[in-house]
Amino acid sequence: MSTTSTQQRTETRERILEAAEAVFADNGYHDALVDEIGKRTSMSKGGLYFHFPSKEDLFFAVMDRLANKLVRRAEKAASDTDNPLKAAEAALESVLKALSTQKRLARLLVTQGYSMGSAFEAKRAEVFDRFARVIVEKLNEAKSACQIGEVDVELASRVWLGALNEVVVHWLFSDGPSPRDSAQELKKLLVSSLMSASTLSEGEIGS
Repeated sequence: MSTTSTQQRTETRERILEAAEAVFADNGYHDALVDEIGKRTSMSKGGLYFHFPSKEDLFFAVMDRLANKLVRRAEKAASDTDNPLKAAEAALESVLKALSTQKRLARLLVTQGYSMGSAFEAKRAEVFDRFARVIVEKLNEAKSACQIGEVDVELASRVWLGALNEVVVHWLFSDGPSPRDSAQELKKLLVSSLMSASTLSEGEIGS
């Protein structure tokens, strides 16, 4: 395949993904129509399926595209400081702020595929694993720098992302504060809990 053909195919895929992102975000997976995506891209259904063999493949590609953007943002935020613990905080805050400015995309990433069942859960877990790796890397560096004690950083990263998910869900469905507005207090709570966990001995925890 020539360079020009490859570039054209890449541009076409991006155009499809941009339109699909909007349709899925507005309607959810079940109610999103491939015909509507085709209308927005001036492509036939057959043309869309040439690039993405099924509606599920297209939805997962949209999730990957969104995850790529958010992970790059988190990595960039983390790289802006030499303090590992601050870097982990910055990565979390960057994702919270990004989702705050794009409510329909937050809904897509967190809830819009539940009608797909276990397939969506597996993909969503894969996406959150990518965020977790950024947090784990920085918390491991924080341990090496003696900023935190001997805590399970894998578990800590899950707690951080679980809290992030809960803040986003509360905002989307219960009219709670935006993730951006919650960021400072959330960071304070998570870091303080991490510090507390690292200073507790097993005997203290069990007493």
